[in-house]
Amino acid sequence: MRTITITGNKPAELNIQGGDNDPRIAYIKKALTRKILTLLDEGLEWVIVAGQMGVELWTCEVVIELKKSYELKLGVFPPFLEYSSRWPESYQEKFEQISLEADIYKPLYNKKYEGPYQFINKDQWMIHKTDGTVILVDEEYPGSVQYFLERAKKAHMESDYPIIWITPMDLEDIVREEMDHQDFY
Repeated sequence: MRTITITGNKPAELNIQGGDNDPRIAYIKKALTRKILTLLDEGLEWVIVAGQMGVELWTCEVVIELKKSYELKLGVFPPFLEYSSRWPESYQEKFEQISLEADIYKPLYNKKYEGPYQFINKDQWMIHKTDGTVILVDEEYPGSVQYFLERAKKAHMESDYPIIWITPMDLEDIVREEMDHQDFY
């Protein structure tokens, strides 16, 4: 896979309320880093996202950090103009900074929010433009990412579109590893 999209839950869906101060974000970023590094070894060149709060913004931060050592590019394609305008200020600032650091930043619709069709078309566009997806989600409680997940599963059934999972169990394993590592020292 040369181009992937990475998505997942929003902070509130992960019960993360404290912004960047929540220690669980570090474990999520570690899981994202591991998946991206594995895919880099297999030929990954691009990570593209819409830039939604939560997993997608954390993915952007991971990719920007990895770009310092690896040939990797970041594309941010929000579904419409002023995508982050209703977000908390800290997330708006993060989104602005990431849009400046991305290799490509381009809203899919050159107009403000008009309706749900913009999100539906964004999901279809992401699947059409990528070779697969990495998704961080609890399938039993998918939250807002369920709509993308349904489309990705349909693409998987129709054309073998790869879906790479990061599950709650994967995150628990990372936490355990970190705790074991800390106990060792």
